[in-house]
Amino acid sequence: MHIIFKIDSWQELWHSVRKNKLRTIITLIGVAWGMFLFVVLLGASKGMENGFNKIFEGIASNSLFIIPRQTNEPFKGFPRGRQMKLTIHDVKYIKENTQGISNIIPRNVLGMWGTIPGQTVRGLKKGSYPVFGDFPELDRLQKIHLYDGRFINQKDIDEKRKVCVIGERVQQELFASDENPISQYIQINGIYFQIIGIYKDRKNSWLGDDKVFLPFNTFQQVFGQGEEIGWLAITGTPEKDIKELENEVKASLKRKYNVAPNDEGAFMCFNLGEMYGKVTGFLTGMQILTISVGILTILAGVIAISNILLITVKERTKEIGIRRALGAKPSEVRAQVLMESVVLTLFAGISGFVAATFILMYLSTLESDEFPFVNPTVSPANILWAISIMTFLGLLIGLLPAQRAVMIKPIEALRTE
Repeated sequence: MHIIFKIDSWQELWHSVRKNKLRTIITLIGVAWGMFLFVVLLGASKGMENGFNKIFEGIASNSLFIIPRQTNEPFKGFPRGRQMKLTIHDVKYIKENTQGISNIIPRNVLGMWGTIPGQTVRGLKKGSYPVFGDFPELDRLQKIHLYDGRFINQKDIDEKRKVCVIGERVQQELFASDENPISQYIQINGIYFQIIGIYKDRKNSWLGDDKVFLPFNTFQQVFGQGEEIGWLAITGTPEKDIKELENEVKASLKRKYNVAPNDEGAFMCFNLGEMYGKVTGFLTGMQILTISVGILTILAGVIAISNILLITVKERTKEIGIRRALGAKPSEVRAQVLMESVVLTLFAGISGFVAATFILMYLSTLESDEFPFVNPTVSPANILWAISIMTFLGLLIGLLPAQRAVMIKPIEALRTE
């Protein structure tokens, strides 16, 4: 392909483009649009993927939450509408009757699912915030990002210490900006708790920064919960199907509490693992669709370039005949046409890529808390892959007009008017 390094070859290409400006520009727009769509859509899907990954960051993706509700079916003499309750003993029962559990954590709360929020007071300032009773293992299920102090530990549980971890919003509303809340006290429903840690919510996270965490045993004692718990947080082992685990846990609880096997109302389940799988499946499908649409659009544009070259070859029949008569080899004629095909294809593709890059740069500035969209980018590997495909298509599609040019006989070409 030494023809690439000849000035005459580039001059001939430029002459051909100038002779058919409008036709060439319209055709190149098709290829550029294909690359533009490919990069923008792939970058947008990556931005959504990054956004969802940020939401799920620090959260066990193979987890589920079992929440007691009311029965929908009468069973074994029990009426419909019976209120279900979970107790601390259900933890051991589920472990013994269900395979594939990595962690199971009992949790309790004031201020969610119909419960009254804890009235938190410090001096003359007060607020209503959800108050959780939790174990240290919660940090494995849902990472608590502390920026000061520590989280609840096992000693807090064993000794039923009256300590708490507060969110950044709680700090801002109850303390002055120059105050350090660590080791200070707040009242929750009239009971004093010492602050041992402050956590900061990450952007786009569903944790929120308005929560208060207490040791589980302390929560049960001071708020009179006894052995009753609010819900169970469960994580499965890596090889366990999360939907199968959900069905097994619910079946175990239904047997224990005499609930009809087909009653789906007694225990509500929020299956984070299943939801995460649906999200990742959607994003994968979107990326496959993006790649397909981009490649087909690029292919359509490249075929249009082939049509242009066929017309160009026909218009330049006499010129090609003169070159052949002067001793030009068939390989040189073929190489000239193929070079034009590849150069036009790559020029259009790179133009589309540059335009798409500016669009993605703009989209990256639109990141918000309401929609999970972070850092929309396209990997260099995907770009190189797309350019390689375009180069291959340019060569492949250019073969037809190139062969057409080679088949022109000098004598017949010179007779052409």
